[in-house]
Amino acid sequence: MKQIWVATHRLLDTGEGGADMDFQLPPEVLSYRKRVRDIIAAHHTPEAVHHQHASGTFNNPALNRALAAEGLVERAVPGLGAGDPIELWVLFNEMEKAGAPLDALAMAVMIAGVVQHVGTPEQKAAVIPAVTAGEALICLGYSEADAGSDLSSLTTRATRDGDQWVINGAKMWTTMAHEARWVILLARTDPSLPRHRGLTMFLLPMNTPGVRVDPVHTMATERTNATFYDDVRVGDDCVLGEVNGGWQVMSVALSFERGVMGGSNPGVPLLRHSAQWAHDSGRINEPAVREKLARVAIDNHVAALLTQRSAWIAASGGMPGLEGSMTKLFASEAYQQASRWFQEMAGAEGLLQLQQPGAAADGWIEYDARHSPVTTIYGGTSEIIRNNIAERHLGLPRMRR
Repeated sequence: MKQIWVATHRLLDTGEGGADMDFQLPPEVLSYRKRVRDIIAAHHTPEAVHHQHASGTFNNPALNRALAAEGLVERAVPGLGAGDPIELWVLFNEMEKAGAPLDALAMAVMIAGVVQHVGTPEQKAAVIPAVTAGEALICLGYSEADAGSDLSSLTTRATRDGDQWVINGAKMWTTMAHEARWVILLARTDPSLPRHRGLTMFLLPMNTPGVRVDPVHTMATERTNATFYDDVRVGDDCVLGEVNGGWQVMSVALSFERGVMGGSNPGVPLLRHSAQWAHDSGRINEPAVREKLARVAIDNHVAALLTQRSAWIAASGGMPGLEGSMTKLFASEAYQQASRWFQEMAGAEGLLQLQQPGAAADGWIEYDARHSPVTTIYGGTSEIIRNNIAERHLGLPRMRR
């Protein structure tokens, strides 16, 4: 699979001293994409959309199970599936373009890939079949109230007590914690080591005694959570990777998250809704409206190409950390800019929400205006990502100590 992808993205000699890039996907990937699209169309219904926005839980269990029943989730798990990593990208790219809720499933698949890479045989046996069946979710216990982008300063502690670890602390933005079966929890296990090196990743069931979940409702409609860990006792069987090697485990997860597993094409459904609104309202005849629609379409294509570059690097055996960061930075900020443009064009109607009479694009423009700023934060804030790109790609001096 990986060799096919590399071959189809080779530089083709034009015979005139130039070269063309072939972006055609292999036939089996095209077939996979069609199956994904058909299942999304059958299960991403108006009723499901209404439920996710009314409840704040952006997850569609029926869609997850339907994709899993066809083997489409297992094919995408990093390091496991026959289609990894190209079909990993295709799966979440198609969900994102359709406006289907993908974060819950994406997190589960991402962590299943991490478990496949660094987990014990027992952890693999417990986690991977449950995720690939579409039956179990996994949430991320990284950020804290005072340690968001700078995770090396986190204060959640895991202290050795005999043959157990005792975990105390709190996490913020633990999305899907109220429905997840497991959480991967980053905790400080050796305060005597440098900040990045004294951290350990734990994989523990959410029903472990001492774990509490409190809802946090966001401006983007989605519910996230604050989670609290009070004298939570777990054994070594819950350590994911090496003790004090949690930073490396998290780096593997972030390399999947940025640029390959979604978050790079949220502008596609925004453009679709806005273009339909422009046609229905007659605003499509205005040159300024047509220009903005064209600019957003171009940005969406650029985001897609950046995403494909990250997928190609992964398919070639690399780790698209920096390239994924570039993709995420461009796509999220282009999406935010597009949502502002369209809301300004719509005027007062662009301030009306979903289900409200007279709302521009049935309220989707207003929704995207609230949702787009969030995408510049999760997975690493734009400010932090810019620093990483400046330091690691451009060779500029560090901006922080």
